[in-house]
Amino acid sequence: MNKARLPILLSIVLLVVVLLNWYIISGFYLVLSNPVIIPSFCILLGVLIVALAYAIMRMRITGMTAFSKTVSHSFLILVITELVFASVLLLGDIYRAFKGLFTFVFSHDQFIYPTRSIYVIELAILLSALCCVFIVYGIIYGKYAYRVIKHTLYFDDLPAAFDGFTITQISDIHAGSFGNKKAVQKGIDLIKQQKSDLFVFTGDLVNNKAEEIAPWIKQFSSIKAPYGQFSILGNHDYGDYIRWPDPLSKSKNLQKLKEYHVQLGFKLLLDEHVEIHKDGDTLILAGVENWGIGFGERGDIKKAFQNVKEEQFKVLLSHDPTHWETIVKNYPIKVHLTLAGHTHGMQFGLEALGIKWSPVKYRYPHWAGIASFNDRYLNINRGFGFLGFSGRVGIWPEITVIELRKH
Repeated sequence: MNKARLPILLSIVLLVVVLLNWYIISGFYLVLSNPVIIPSFCILLGVLIVALAYAIMRMRITGMTAFSKTVSHSFLILVITELVFASVLLLGDIYRAFKGLFTFVFSHDQFIYPTRSIYVIELAILLSALCCVFIVYGIIYGKYAYRVIKHTLYFDDLPAAFDGFTITQISDIHAGSFGNKKAVQKGIDLIKQQKSDLFVFTGDLVNNKAEEIAPWIKQFSSIKAPYGQFSILGNHDYGDYIRWPDPLSKSKNLQKLKEYHVQLGFKLLLDEHVEIHKDGDTLILAGVENWGIGFGERGDIKKAFQNVKEEQFKVLLSHDPTHWETIVKNYPIKVHLTLAGHTHGMQFGLEALGIKWSPVKYRYPHWAGIASFNDRYLNINRGFGFLGFSGRVGIWPEITVIELRKH
């Protein structure tokens, strides 16, 4: 971000927060009689804003620390619950305005703006409290509430030996965010219980530094599959989001991360492919370095499929789904199935009662699950871990199992 524009942006954010809280406080005056509560809240809000500004400045150097996590999550909970409260209050105020206008027009009397109803304030408090509960649940439990999602995909040209072949996919481990080994082990046990033929990991092993995965190697290295374990890099694996003492330190970090993939038992695919053989038939499994609009376009699909025949069945590991949207789905050589991650489903949304919604849809129109175009398929895994917001609300961590079937 342009440093000259940063003060302007921060000033706008501060102004919005001040106006939002002014509006909310105007509603609370109806139910609060203690004169000390509102000034105390304003002081605490000011302290929180200053702490957040300090945490943001430090994160570029230190990454996400316990302090920055506590401050940012407190601010997030506050803002979301305030937005819920303000939305209910605003609907009530709009109703009051229409009611007053209706009375004025049809009674030909003086316009009187009706007072706020205490029931509207109580409803706003109730919904805000429920929202707060959901967020706290997501922080404590939701981020480890692993789900297995299964898909069966049919292909006319699938080699006969691979009919019924299963692939377990996870993505976005973000090991630096984990803090509960017992909870993570439950997710790993779920992966192992699927007993798939092949295991793949589609990038973002860490948040920033290779050392983040070191405490978790023993657990993740227990994942085995008969036809192997394969992986690729994601945008966070390159260490682009923190400041390094020098370019050599950053380069060494990436090399160390690659070594950790070996210790995990993962074959790291860097713009290359391998052949999976089964009963005389062959499946091509390729992997590219991260390629994503706005997140670095490193991957080379041409190199990954070098010397691969047009008629061979191909599965591609590519971290960012914009790669599929931009290049893969129209690539001259047919790529039958692409496995991606990256979006996390924003770790917040609703997937229930036929509704599938997350704010991330405004950045990625297709942000989770299966998409298809011209007999080419994409699966976006919602992520195994979490980043930034240390929780998940409505978008739970995912273990994908894909079964390949022949028409």
